[in-house]
Amino acid sequence: MKIVIRTFFRTLRVVLGPVMLLKERLTQPAGVQRAAAEQAAVNQACQSLALYQFSTCPFCIKVRQEMRRLSLPIEKRDAQHNAANREQLLQGSGATKVPCLQITEADGQIRWLQDSGAIVAYLQGRFAAPAV
Repeated sequence: MKIVIRTFFRTLRVVLGPVMLLKERLTQPAGVQRAAAEQAAVNQACQSLALYQFSTCPFCIKVRQEMRRLSLPIEKRDAQHNAANREQLLQGSGATKVPCLQITEADGQIRWLQDSGAIVAYLQGRFAAPAV
């Protein structure tokens, strides 16, 4: 029975994965436009961030869409197919749950933020353009 269930979900991922990626591609939001100096500062701040993710995870897609909307060049690390990234995620956060944002503070401390809602709220709070 376990093999049947596992095969069912694997097949579901194979069928739905490309559809989800196509939907992500077709619904990409327009990025925030910033002055060159301001965008350079944002790019510099994003150097201390890394997103551990699976390509077809709907919660990861939600975070990637927000990154595009805010024009954030955050490094994406595949924790599904890359064993080294998965191991780093497990060692750092204590679980292989994605999405997970690795935040390296100015003093070198590393913080792990899990849950797509919390990650989106963090990115909006830190990088959202002020209302005009």
